[in-house]
Amino acid sequence: MTEGEASVEQGETHDIVDLFVIGGGINGCGIARDAVGRGLRVELAEMNDLASATSSASTKLFHGGLRYLEYWEVRLVREALIERETLLRAMPHISWPMRFVLPYHSDMRFDGDTPTSKVLNIFMPWMKGRRPAWLIRFGLFLYDNLGGRKILKGTTSLSLSGTPEGAPLEDRFEKAFEYSDCWIEDSRLVVLNARDAQARGAKINVRTKVVSAEQSDGIWNVTLEQQDGSQRVVQARMLINAGGPWVENVIRNTVRSNSTDGVRLVRGSHIVTRKLYDHDKCYFFQGEDGRIIFTIPYETDFTLIGTTDADHEDVSQKPVCTPEEQTYLLNFASKYLKEDISDDDVVWTYSGVRPLYNDGASSATAATRDYVLKVDKSSGAPILNVFGGKITTYRKLAESALEKIAGVLPDTGKPWTAGVPLPGGDFPVDGGDALKQRLSAQFPFLDDVWAARLIKAYGLDAFDLLGDAASIADLGQSFGFNLTEREVRWLVDHEFAQTAEDIVWRRSKLGLRLTTEEIDALDAWLTTATQHTV
Repeated sequence: MTEGEASVEQGETHDIVDLFVIGGGINGCGIARDAVGRGLRVELAEMNDLASATSSASTKLFHGGLRYLEYWEVRLVREALIERETLLRAMPHISWPMRFVLPYHSDMRFDGDTPTSKVLNIFMPWMKGRRPAWLIRFGLFLYDNLGGRKILKGTTSLSLSGTPEGAPLEDRFEKAFEYSDCWIEDSRLVVLNARDAQARGAKINVRTKVVSAEQSDGIWNVTLEQQDGSQRVVQARMLINAGGPWVENVIRNTVRSNSTDGVRLVRGSHIVTRKLYDHDKCYFFQGEDGRIIFTIPYETDFTLIGTTDADHEDVSQKPVCTPEEQTYLLNFASKYLKEDISDDDVVWTYSGVRPLYNDGASSATAATRDYVLKVDKSSGAPILNVFGGKITTYRKLAESALEKIAGVLPDTGKPWTAGVPLPGGDFPVDGGDALKQRLSAQFPFLDDVWAARLIKAYGLDAFDLLGDAASIADLGQSFGFNLTEREVRWLVDHEFAQTAEDIVWRRSKLGLRLTTEEIDALDAWLTTATQHTV
C-alpha cells in the first residue's frame, strides 16, 4: 500500500486505535488526515461541529505573515510562504491568489515592542518609530523571495493617483506597494480534511465530547459522550490534544497531566460591511499605533475588515466582537478611506480565540504565532499537546506532529500530503473559470452566480452534487438564495453537517443572504430529515 492510501476499513476492524485526536479544528483534522494516510488507525472527536471555534473565525488568508518579519520570525514566515503555493495547488476551489495594496505614508509606525522597532530606535532615533519606505520595500523583497515563489506575482510599486486602487482612499495616499497572498475558505478547509481523513479510514465523530481519558498499562481509555448522553470507551495507544482554545483544559482536567505548559488566549475580531469599493484587491492598512488591519473583498457584495488582538481570559466565554473592537476597526479603516464607515455599514461580526503558546510575551500582539508541539509521557501513556499554529502552516504542523509521534509509535510512515488534492480540488490552479463553464454547460439551469458559488465551494464535486438533475425542480426544496435540498443533503451525507448554522455559517456563508425565517425553516427541515433517517 502506498503512502496516503490507507484502507477504508482499518479504523473499524481493530479494538485499539493508534491515535485518538481530541479536537476537530484545522490542526486536529490535518493531523488525522496525515496519520491515517500513513497507515495508522485514527479516531477523532469534536465536541461541537467541525471548525466551530478558531478555525472558522480567521481572516481567511494563506499568508506568510508580513508583519511577523518585524519580530524576526523568519523560519515561521518562510515556512508559511512556501506552504502558500503547496496548498494552493491542492485546493484551487477553496483557495485562490489575491493582490494586497499597502498604501504608504510617512506617519506609519512600528509596534514599539518589535525587535525591528528597537533596533531602528537605536540607529535612526529621529524616525521616532516611523516606518521608512525603504524598510517596507526591503521587507517585501524578503517576502517575495524567502518562499521560492513560482505561481504568485511579486511585489510592484503602484501609483494611487487616478487609479481604481487609489479611488477609495484619502488623497494623502499617493503611492503604494502591491504584493501577493492567498484567500482560503477556512471552515471548508477543515471539513475537506476531515472528509478526506474519513475516506482513508479515520473515524470522525462530531458533537462528541471527550469527558475523560485515563491510562492503563500504557493504553488510553477515552470516554466519549454523545449529545443524547450515551457514552462509549475507545482505547488508544496515543492521544493528540488538538483542543485549540481548550488545549490547556484537556491537559489539566481531561487527562489530568502534570504538564506546566499552557496557552495564551488572544481574541481576534472581524467585521463585515457593505461593499466598500469595486475592485477585487485587498488593502493592508498600517496604523499609527503600529498595528495592521486588512480590508478584503468578501462574498461578492461585502467587505471583510480585521483583525484585533486582545487577551481573552476565559475559554468558557464565547468570543464576540465587542463594541469597542468594532469601533476600533471602523475608525482604523476610516482613517484610510475617503468615505467614513460607521456602525450602520456593519452587516455581521465574528470573533475567534487564537490559542497561542504562552511564551510570556508582554502583549497579545507580540505573542508568538509559531506552533509548539510537546510530547508528554508523565501519565504513563503518551499524549502530544498542540499549541498555537497558523492556518497557513496546518499541513506542516501535521507533518511535524507525525515526526514527534514517530519517536513514540513505530511505523509512522513517510510524509505524503504535499500537493495531494483535497476532495474536489484535482484541477489546475487557474482552471476555475473553465470548470464553471463546464458546469454551466452540463446544468444550463444554473445562473453565473450559482455556478460560481458551487465551483468555489465544491470544485469537481459540484458535478456529483448535482448528479442527474435536469432542472431546478429536480433539486428539491429551495431554502432561499440558491440553496436547495440536493445541496443540503450532500452536506449532511458527506460533510458532517447537522444544523442550519453548520450549513449557512461554516459550510458556506449563506447566512449573509438568507433571512432569519429561511434559516429557521432550514433548521426545521433538518430536524425532520434527521428523525426520518434514525
